[in-house]
Amino acid sequence: MLESELRDYRAAFRTARLAMAMVDPDGVVVAANDSFGRLLGTEAAALREQAAADLVDLSADCHTRDAYREVLSGRRARFRCTRRLKRPDGRSLWTEVTVAPVPNSRRVLLSVADISDQRDLQARLRHLQMHDPVTRLPNRALFFERLTAALESAATAPGPDGGHDEGTEQNERDQRDRQDGRDQRDGAYRSFRRGGTGTGRIGICYLDIDGFKAVNDTLGHRVGDRLLAAVADRLTACADSYGYTRDGGHLVARLGGDEFAILVEDSTGTDQLADLARSVLTVLQEPFDLSGHRLSVSASIGIVERPARGSSATCLMQAADTTLYWAKADGKARWALFDPERNAHLMTRQALSSTLRPAVDRGEFALEYQPLVDLTDGSVRGVEALVRWNHPQFGVLTPNRFISIAEEDGSIVELGRWVLRTACRQARRWQREHPGERPLFVSVNVAVRQVWDSDLVADVAGILTETGLAPRLLQIELTESAVMGSAGRPLQALQALSDMGVRIAIDDFGTGYSNLAYLSRLPVSVLKLDGSFVRGFQDAEPANPADEVIVEALVQLAHRLGLTVTAECVESAGQASRLRRIGCDTGQGWLYSRAVAPERIAELIGVASLPVRSMPA
Repeated sequence: MLESELRDYRAAFRTARLAMAMVDPDGVVVAANDSFGRLLGTEAAALREQAAADLVDLSADCHTRDAYREVLSGRRARFRCTRRLKRPDGRSLWTEVTVAPVPNSRRVLLSVADISDQRDLQARLRHLQMHDPVTRLPNRALFFERLTAALESAATAPGPDGGHDEGTEQNERDQRDRQDGRDQRDGAYRSFRRGGTGTGRIGICYLDIDGFKAVNDTLGHRVGDRLLAAVADRLTACADSYGYTRDGGHLVARLGGDEFAILVEDSTGTDQLADLARSVLTVLQEPFDLSGHRLSVSASIGIVERPARGSSATCLMQAADTTLYWAKADGKARWALFDPERNAHLMTRQALSSTLRPAVDRGEFALEYQPLVDLTDGSVRGVEALVRWNHPQFGVLTPNRFISIAEEDGSIVELGRWVLRTACRQARRWQREHPGERPLFVSVNVAVRQVWDSDLVADVAGILTETGLAPRLLQIELTESAVMGSAGRPLQALQALSDMGVRIAIDDFGTGYSNLAYLSRLPVSVLKLDGSFVRGFQDAEPANPADEVIVEALVQLAHRLGLTVTAECVESAGQASRLRRIGCDTGQGWLYSRAVAPERIAELIGVASLPVRSMPA
């Protein structure tokens, strides 16, 4: 290289705006330009003979230190990292440090770019991106970032905060963004650690404003936004004041709409979260004065608190959302604590709901039959068909586990049609196999939705024709509330079935409307007394004498209206005796038999008097 070219390079080095220094293989500064001196607040000459790693903090962690040494030794081509440097005057600045070998030399060039303005702009943009403009609280994105970071820190030891080469520059940016999230805190975002150690637990209060939509609809979105901002201020003040000094941490965020969340890191248990929720409910009950409007609101809160290790942000928020739903379903203006058993029941219910419709086609349902016994002579007059679901995962399920689900999703129509057809076919089979005996009638439960969502009359007529069963041998059971509230189409359907010769029974009578006068206007032929009355009967005297008086009055009224009466849940001979004396026509219960397979019922046909407890429990 010519001497003139060398002088030009040296002049360019000294006058360059980019801070630069020449470093020897031992990491000692050989030369530094004036920009480097100004960056560090000293003279360039004063930087000679100093360790470059100390000047720009390249020994802070193992990763950075090792990468820097690899460049010095020639084993690495290039290294870049971000460093926050502190000047002698106390001012801090963000820098991007690059170390690269000098061609045809054992020295390396260290350059330092001041990126503080860029970082500040990124920070401002990030703040706008990660905060809600209405309440100025952290938004959903920042909340999930903070929640995820808290869970990760509990699951693994903190990694080194060091530099990355250009091949991992994206990782560096990701770490930098996460650090920005921790640095950019305002009045709604505080984080303190208990002496550097934590409880390893985490809690979330997930809430929304009850009836907030009505505020927007009646007073407008401007007032609604002001209400949200006022709620945010109260939540922040509550979380700040409620025991969160240097011994705790919280993050208040608006997740969207009228939904807010309070994240409690290093929580001490469910009591802490419950106390916080109660305080939130209290502060929100105070009226809000907004633009001449005085508003009173309430909130529903779902609480989740558990060990952080092994949890995920998605699972935590799903649990919180579920618990918030419980709080609203239980009456609003309250908090609810996540209950694993209740959630397991809900998950089971969802699993059943998703598999119920195809279960009929897969043949997973079966019918069992419980005898209806004549209380005067003990003979079997009929049977009630009870459906069972042989679920491949949950085993044998009784109707109380899935009928309400079937009614909700509409699959009760298909299932009910299958039950009706199977029961009628079985009753006709018994009749053909025992032609010389009095045929048994079969009683089938029907949901009101079957009347509304299908042509029940046509279904019954078609099934009776298909199976050859006489209409008088079919009894349709509906609950008292369903029958007493019947009008329009349901009442017309019941009347048509009665005209067809099918018997109509009111199930669980005495638990619903009990509008006795209405009975005379309904096409009902049978009352089935709810088991709660029968349970009051004992072998000697009734536990509640009023039960016997009520039952006796109901039986007399039913007989005067031309109805027969069946007593449910007969479990003792004493109960059967009292019911017989009162005048009940038939009874069913464990005294005689539980619901059993159809072949066991076949053994009872023609038996003069059914022995009590003739079948194993």
